[in-house]
Amino acid sequence: MIHGGCWQTAVAERDIMNWIADDLRAHGVGVWNIEYRGVDRGGGMPGTYEDVARAADLFVAEGGRHGLDTGGTRIAIGHSAGGHLALWLARRPALAADDALRGADPIRIDHAISQGGLPDLRAGAASSGHACGADAPAAMARGDYARTSPPEMPLGSAREMQFNNDRDPVTPPATGAAYSAAMAKRGVTVPMEVTPGEGHVELIAPDGVSWSKQRAAILAALGRPAAAPTSR
Repeated sequence: MIHGGCWQTAVAERDIMNWIADDLRAHGVGVWNIEYRGVDRGGGMPGTYEDVARAADLFVAEGGRHGLDTGGTRIAIGHSAGGHLALWLARRPALAADDALRGADPIRIDHAISQGGLPDLRAGAASSGHACGADAPAAMARGDYARTSPPEMPLGSAREMQFNNDRDPVTPPATGAAYSAAMAKRGVTVPMEVTPGEGHVELIAPDGVSWSKQRAAILAALGRPAAAPTSR
């Protein structure tokens, strides 16, 4: 699980994801909610990616100590800027074997879910008037889009999905549609589910309609029925 916040620590940290993390745990799903340096805290390229990679790889090494099944189906899910990072994490194993961002033994991701994500760093860096600005996505790429921006990265094996809301002013459905279209040109189908009447924050609100769809997709990917939550 990877939080958003325009890739800036001052905007958001991982606790913004606590509510949907709790909801997943109530449905019997283990959650590894990670943190990273934003571009305003020494992150960007490569620092943010190094943090995300190390935190995700740590799940394999340490998750078992916390009662988590580290060998089963693995799902990366991220909100807003975290959607970009979830997709990046899923593509990371396809980077060149000697790429420092890839590392020697990158975690395998089976499903990647973008929650109103911002996957196209090139488009973000060229944007004008966007809520996240152009400087943050530019710092996340530093011109190296082939290693950092999912539309231009090597193709991976994970199944990718997008969830967007039609009242989202930060990442409207057109943002997700552009990514799906770009991937279709590369022969990859990226489904997108658009929920009417909800905005950007509702994507990570446990009582939202959009989140109920995301939860159902996660449970389906894990081969579990959409059962009622257990007591917390």
